[in-house]
This record gives sequence, C-alpha cells and structure tokens, in this order.
Amino acid sequence: MNNDQPLLQPYRSENLNIPNRVVMAPMTRSRADNSGKVPTAALQGEYYALRASAGLIITEGSQVSEQAVGYINTPGIHSEAQVAGWKEVTQKVHAAGGRIFIQLWHVGRISHPDFHNGELPLAPSALNPKAKSYTPQGFKDTVTPKAMTLEEIETTIHDFAKAAKNAVAAGFDGVEIHASNGYLFHQFFSGTSNHRTDAYGGSIEKRARFLFDVVDAVKQEIPEGKIGVRMNPSLNGIFGMTMDEESVPTFDYIVNKLNEYDLAYLHLSEPFNDVSDIPYAETEIAKRYRPIYKGTLMINAGFDQEKGNAVIKRGDADLVSFGKPYISNPDLVERFAQDIPLAEWDDSTFYTPGKKGYLDYPVEARETQEV
Repeated sequence: MNNDQPLLQPYRSENLNIPNRVVMAPMTRSRADNSGKVPTAALQGEYYALRASAGLIITEGSQVSEQAVGYINTPGIHSEAQVAGWKEVTQKVHAAGGRIFIQLWHVGRISHPDFHNGELPLAPSALNPKAKSYTPQGFKDTVTPKAMTLEEIETTIHDFAKAAKNAVAAGFDGVEIHASNGYLFHQFFSGTSNHRTDAYGGSIEKRARFLFDVVDAVKQEIPEGKIGVRMNPSLNGIFGMTMDEESVPTFDYIVNKLNEYDLAYLHLSEPFNDVSDIPYAETEIAKRYRPIYKGTLMINAGFDQEKGNAVIKRGDADLVSFGKPYISNPDLVERFAQDIPLAEWDDSTFYTPGKKGYLDYPVEARETQEV
C-alpha cells in the first residue's frame, strides 16, 4: 500500500473537501443513445458510480440547450427528462460515496445543421472552423455558422443559468463551465474565431466578456464555490482553433479576473499537441498559471501516476484530472494506492453505444479503507 503519494492526500479548501487529488476528467462517451438524450441509471449511473473513489468526478459535457448540441448521443441538462435521468445518476454516485460535478457545454460552431433542423449552428462570428461534426450520418464537414445576435447571446447566457439550476435539482455537487477545446467560449476568446465589433469582440476584455456574463448568471443559481471553469490556453490546430499573439495574453487576463470569484476550481489543460514551434504559445500551462491563479488549480492532459504526483509535489497544481486511464480503470485510485498496473483501454469503443467498453472493464484493486 502506497498512500503517501501526493495524489492520494486529501484536499481541503474553503469550497472543496475531497479524500484525494485524483479527479475523473470530463470525457464524451456518446452513450445517451435515445431520442431525448437522457442519461440513465443503468448506463451513466453505473459507469460513474464505479468510479466513485475519485476525489471528484466531472461528467461528460452536457448541452445546455438543443442549440448547444454538436455530437450524437451526448446527454443534455435542459429537459425535465434529462434532469430526472441525471438525478438517478447522482444518487448512485453519492450512494457509492462519491462527489460529482456536471460539465455544462455548448459547442458553438463545432456542430452541423443536421442537429438543428437545417438551421445553422451559432457562433460569435460567421467563420467556418473547417473541422468535423459527428452527426447521426457520420462525420461531416462543418459549415459557416450564424453570427450570434445580442439577443441570442443573452438567451445562451440564460441557458447556462437554467442548466445550473437544473444541475442543483438533479443533485449535483457543482458545475463545470466548459470554456475549453474550441467550443463556444473558446470561440469568443480567440481573435481568429471572433471578429465581432460590439460588446463581445475586439479587445481582449470584450472577447472575454461572455464567460464572465455566464459565470455571473450561473452564480445566481448555484454558489460560486460550486462552480468550476475549464480552459485550454495553448490549443492550436485542433477543433478549428488557431492561436495568435493575443491568445496567451487573453488567458492571462481571464485567469487574473477569475481571482475575483470564489470558484471551486480552475481546470486547465496542458497543450494537446506540440506547440513548441509557435513563439507565442505557452508550453507549460501549470507552471505559468499557478503563480497567477490564487484558488484551487486543477491540471489535465497526458498525466500518469508519476507525472501527477510530480506536478502536485512541485506545487504547480492542487488536483490532477485523468481521462483515458479512467475509461479502462474504474478503480484508478486503488490501483495508484496499491501500485497495480493499469488496464489498457480500447479506443474503438470510446463513442459506441451500449455497455461494451463502458461497463465491462474489471475492478481488480482491493478496496482501500481511506485514500
């Protein structure tokens, strides 16, 4: 038993009290394969409950409205049926001793008219990301989206607030705002995807405004201390995003301003690909933002047990979120504690319906008393 690892130490802050620093990262799994995009106790409930030993579980991205959809079989948090489904999920996780936040999601232009009765997806500006959307008919090229009107922006802000209210009704311990990975918020942040000249475009402050308007609306429905924000400052060449000279300064501004809020955490990703040849990219996200952000900092992307322990020991992050290792290792915390090798995942089942590759990975580690 090796419980002295930094990853396995309890973490206590004003807003979080969790038994270890191993977080299950949000991952799209496309198992809500029903017409209402409703999560079920039999699938999502069992899946998350099996992983309840995580310090914190963050669910897959869950769309805040029908307009927010961009992938097949992803669950929402905007209908009564979805709220009822998620309530069964949270009850199973809590019964297993876990803690669970829901990730609130709007994909913006990373969508397709097939999801919107032929209407165009919404985005800050009418700029095609030239990416792919996973539709019911398979992958299709994205299209030029519709630039959001101020009224549509206001409606979307309300959608996030309503989703947070629904999350409370569904029994979640908190919410994470998905402002990362080339989706709607990220599209507002970037000068390469946001060519607006009104209150939501132009300067860094105006391009960041949408996020803070949403946070201000969400905190009317759930306490600030139960809100997390996820961002990916050095995303480039993925999800239609292209960095420019203002990308990192924009995130510097946002992270600094987030210090004005009493959030549960800030969740950042290290670069998803090699950005070392981009002179204005940041290659070490945790190192850059740990001195800037004063609250709880969570880091993600490419971490294993050794790297996770190291980043916490260095003081560059408080928590580490793990993605793919959690797909094939429901008992990830126990495996870390007992130094048991990790099971390999099958990426051919990441987004396929049903239990295969979802509920059939073995739990091999012995239960630990407390980690």
